Amino acid sequence: MRILRTKDYDAMSAAAARLIAAQITLKPNCVLGLATGSSPVGAYQNLIAWNKAGELDFSAVRSVNLDEYAGLNPDHDQSYAYFMRHNLFDHVNIDLANTNVPSGVSGDEECQRYDQLIQDFGGIDLQLLGLGVNGHIGFNEPDDHFSLGTHKVTLTESTRQANKRFFASLDEVPTHAYTMGVRDILQARRVVMVASGTNKAQAIKDAFFGPVTPQVPASILQYHKDFILVADEEALSLV
Repeated sequence: MRILRTKDYDAMSAAAARLIAAQITLKPNCVLGLATGSSPVGAYQNLIAWNKAGELDFSAVRSVNLDEYAGLNPDHDQSYAYFMRHNLFDHVNIDLANTNVPSGVSGDEECQRYDQLIQDFGGIDLQLLGLGVNGHIGFNEPDDHFSLGTHKVTLTESTRQANKRFFASLDEVPTHAYTMGVRDILQARRVVMVASGTNKAQAIKDAFFGPVTPQVPASILQYHKDFILVADEEALSLV
């Protein structure tokens, strides 16, 4: 495990974007595992700027997203498919046919399809992650075991509370989601996590300076052979 300590969110975003850009440059047809939420938006903005400047080419890149809310179709303005188009895909020269987000409306058979898709791609070259305040990665919530493949999860109250700012009310926040499993994430050849702000400090301390436990799903990344945590000073304030 490597930790890149940055001054603030902007510096964190630039550092993470450089890691992603390096992966694309070294392997133009790489498979990127992508994340949603506020943490990676700054990194995406850097990648967009470099693409528009002609410094980065997404034309052969393939992508698989971590997760999607159950029950939301891709055109819903709070779906993660919509988020990715709005925050990255619509602004770079990626082939939308090469982008993949789990379907929130296809039922549980989507889980097997998505795992097969990742396998057919030959696995993920670089997986980008955020970190939940309860230590979740993707939508893999604290549990008594680590999950394997893509599966449907019941979202915890803390996760729904954290995401309610994107909805009109808590009642509108979905109660379930489809997510890559911990095994899927751990099998990526490189994992990059971004974390910013004091609200992530306890989760970082628990995940990377405590025991490996499914009660803190991100803690399994202590075992990953090429894991990079990119975090700002506030997020690292407890370690």
